[in-house]
Amino acid sequence: MKVLVACEFSGVVRDAFIAQGHDAWSCDLEPCERGIHRHLQRDVAEVLDWGWDLMVAHPPCTHLAVSGARWFKDKQWKQAEALAFVGVLLAAPIPKIALENPISIISTHFRKPEQIIQPWMFGHGETKAMCLWLQGLLPLTPTDMVEGRANRIHMMPGSKNQAKNRSRFYPGVAQAMAEQWG
Repeated sequence: MKVLVACEFSGVVRDAFIAQGHDAWSCDLEPCERGIHRHLQRDVAEVLDWGWDLMVAHPPCTHLAVSGARWFKDKQWKQAEALAFVGVLLAAPIPKIALENPISIISTHFRKPEQIIQPWMFGHGETKAMCLWLQGLLPLTPTDMVEGRANRIHMMPGSKNQAKNRSRFYPGVAQAMAEQWG
């Protein structure tokens, strides 16, 4: 299967699909942390019509997540741009689409997510609600429920790489996506 992982700089999801034998590519404006192998460093809108079978998209949540609601009044035009980008992703000519984002305004502007998952459902002892808007895909089945759940992302100290550190994807969830959707 030909898989596009949109807005992924880490390569975690891409590599999970490659490990399952798929022709998977990540695409992001940023360089990939894991080198340039199967990474398209460009605007994902330019590659949406390249004949993909599946897209897993992680649009930036900076202007979408309700965790930043106190700043919404000051960034309405940025939110409008972010929502327009989500619309482009959801309307892509790709048969199977999974769009992942935290609890966000996507729910009020498009539709409610088909599924909300947590890292602790897939082998990571953390909490971080991840919404999945699915097209042509079934919800994920948890693979490894764990105890000792911490809110690591919320407690993460500020830094110049804060956005990247907060958005780095969980390998257990990526593996479940590759195994169940691939």
